[in-house]
Amino acid sequence: MATFLMQLNPAVQALLATLFTWLMTAAGAAAVFLAKEVNRKVLDSMLGFAAGVMIAASYWSLLAPAIEMAEGGRLPAWVPAAVGFMLGGTFLRGVDRLLPHLHRSDEAHPEGVKTAWRRITLLVLAITLHNFPEGLAVGVAFGAVASGFPSATIAGAIALALGIGIQNFPEGLAVSMPLRREGYTPLKSFWYGQLSGLVEPFAGVLGAAAVLVARPLLPYALAFAAGAMIFVVAEDLIPEAQSGGHTHLATLGVMLGFTVMMILDVALG
Repeated sequence: MATFLMQLNPAVQALLATLFTWLMTAAGAAAVFLAKEVNRKVLDSMLGFAAGVMIAASYWSLLAPAIEMAEGGRLPAWVPAAVGFMLGGTFLRGVDRLLPHLHRSDEAHPEGVKTAWRRITLLVLAITLHNFPEGLAVGVAFGAVASGFPSATIAGAIALALGIGIQNFPEGLAVSMPLRREGYTPLKSFWYGQLSGLVEPFAGVLGAAAVLVARPLLPYALAFAAGAMIFVVAEDLIPEAQSGGHTHLATLGVMLGFTVMMILDVALG
């Protein structure tokens, strides 16, 4: 797999990797063809697991390489990581304030500019918005490999894509199952569930292309993706995982997800 990917253009690498992460979202959404609802304890555990994966990926796959790449530069090594990280969270917060959307953990209070769009549209937009940084992170990781930094490896980029793909499964499930429970057909529930992850291939190609064009900004780009991902974890995943009342299971899921992603990154990267 790694040898095959190394022969491809970085943008194509990112596209293939993020198509995999989207397919994992679709696989989760496809559970509506097998059942009408999922046990809330299971869902909260899976969402916690997804949050843990994203937290670990943000450090091991993005922030740590960003700091290493910045060593020996004119600025202290922590500066690009800190600046990029805060810019990533700030950017996503800005988009969050503008784009109409609805969080699953607080459906009574839509966010963004006021609109007459239907509730399902707002829900899908929320997940789509929060999937963008995941695709961006994968694209930036593959772009970093092509840029020739020793700390960026093809195995590490693959590990990141695997981790994000794994955590996308419960995200697809968390979109499609509530729709099925509310009376949507299995096909329509699946369609909206997979649609939320379709932004990732576009974001992946964009991230890889941006890094190749502006190589000196790579440490900032990696940290930017990390900041955006942590924003999603704090804004959406953890609140949703905790909202069902199964706090301990959700927290255990976070711990397990972090451990799995750490092992993937360290073992493969």
